[in-house]
Amino acid sequence: MTEPKRGGEFDIAVVGGGLVGTAVAWGLARTGAKVAVLDEGDVAVRPSRGNFALVWLQGKGMGMPEYAGWTRASTDSWAGFAEMLLEQTGVDVAFRRPGGFMPVLSQAELETRANAMMRLHNQPEMVRYPYEVLDRAALLKEMPFIGPEVVGGTYCPLDGHCNSLRLLRALHTGLERSGVAYRPNHRVERVEPRDGGFRLTTAAGEIRAGKVVLAAGHDSARLAPMVGLEAPVRPQRGHVIVTEKTAPFLHHPTGYVRQTDEGGVMIGDSFEEAGFDTTLQPGVSSAIAERAIRFFPLLAKLNVVRSWAALRVLSPDGYPIYEQSATAPGAFVVTCHSGVTLAANHALTLAPMIAAGGLSDAFKVFSARRFHVPQAA
Repeated sequence: MTEPKRGGEFDIAVVGGGLVGTAVAWGLARTGAKVAVLDEGDVAVRPSRGNFALVWLQGKGMGMPEYAGWTRASTDSWAGFAEMLLEQTGVDVAFRRPGGFMPVLSQAELETRANAMMRLHNQPEMVRYPYEVLDRAALLKEMPFIGPEVVGGTYCPLDGHCNSLRLLRALHTGLERSGVAYRPNHRVERVEPRDGGFRLTTAAGEIRAGKVVLAAGHDSARLAPMVGLEAPVRPQRGHVIVTEKTAPFLHHPTGYVRQTDEGGVMIGDSFEEAGFDTTLQPGVSSAIAERAIRFFPLLAKLNVVRSWAALRVLSPDGYPIYEQSATAPGAFVVTCHSGVTLAANHALTLAPMIAAGGLSDAFKVFSARRFHVPQAA
């Protein structure tokens, strides 16, 4: 461990104990930094416990091709990242990369998706990746349980999934074994640059650190202006359904339905602007269940064992915000809605840059300043 920098009892304080914050903190600990994770506790909105657990590349990057490259890099690093966690903690996060499908229910929808993928890959500076547009016959060879309404879909061999609850457990176990100070029930009320570092006033006392990383999801919007940064994020509600365990039938994840390593089936296909309301809406659950059955009719025979609603963390354009403060050196904001997919990058690429003192020029495209630049027609 290094000696704490001037201005703090810790080298770096990470605000947020979800998947984004713990992945960054885990990566920081690997550099030898003395790290504290300040977590609000179980009263917090927990996107990390409500996600769909995809490690997904297909379709990402429209309007920001750099994001496709960033996502590709993370999906390529995920196998090594999962192996590191397993070696350190003994927790298998069940990462698999068999390729992923996006099945569709009409020919018009298939044409729309094919055109969207073509436009995506025709962007200047786009990091292209392999994909296929499949008709029903081709899709049936890979997914024999599709329903009669499925006309085809798209496929990317670089897509995968994991067990995201185990991922969160592995990261927290890794933090403990790396000597990271995890501080639950430490909701950060204020962050102040002080004495060459930062003073963080929390619900349970004061913490001092040489650097601070705001990875608090929705709460980063409140905290970022305190250190000269912006995090204009909003909640978007999504419903998830989990069925009872059944025999393996779905060997590839899809964007709406996936079978977990434990045998249950997860269904998630809703995008709702409902503020911070996480109330389960039976009508929404029914609609996504009905749509899932159209894709895979055998789901109709399975019992639902759990259903909930959770909140995505979305910026105005849906892409991440990574930025370091110009007015409060040593302060960073890290926020995204793809905390599972990007976990490998956050741990293995972003964290070492933060520990070394700054982000590379490649991250300028992810600055919140992009929201103040007038867009061309």
